Amino acid sequence: MGKQIDVAAENDLAEGTMKAVSVEGHEVLLAKIRDGFYATSNVCPHLKGRLSEGELEANIVTCPRHGSQFDVRTGENIRWLKGKGVVSGIAKLLKPPHSIESYRVEVRDGRILIEVG
Repeated sequence: MGKQIDVAAENDLAEGTMKAVSVEGHEVLLAKIRDGFYATSNVCPHLKGRLSEGELEANIVTCPRHGSQFDVRTGENIRWLKGKGVVSGIAKLLKPPHSIESYRVEVRDGRILIEVG
């Protein structure tokens, strides 16, 4: 088990919202969706866009730079770059799809804890 870091109060985030938090040198996206709190890397692996500046719909966060999408529950890549056709195909060959790191989250005594390490 890693180290648990207190990052926010449980009532700091409304359902369907997200924010960036710093956890032991990691830039982390903290999101609250219907079934709880989730944490992933806040940095898109494509061109380092800040996911916290993107949009959250249900459990999917969309990068504001090129539309890559990730599941905040797992970090799984759902869509790599927005668009279709030859340009999108070439972009995917040059930089193949990547998932993002996810972190274990626990709520204890009204505080949100993220596990790192």
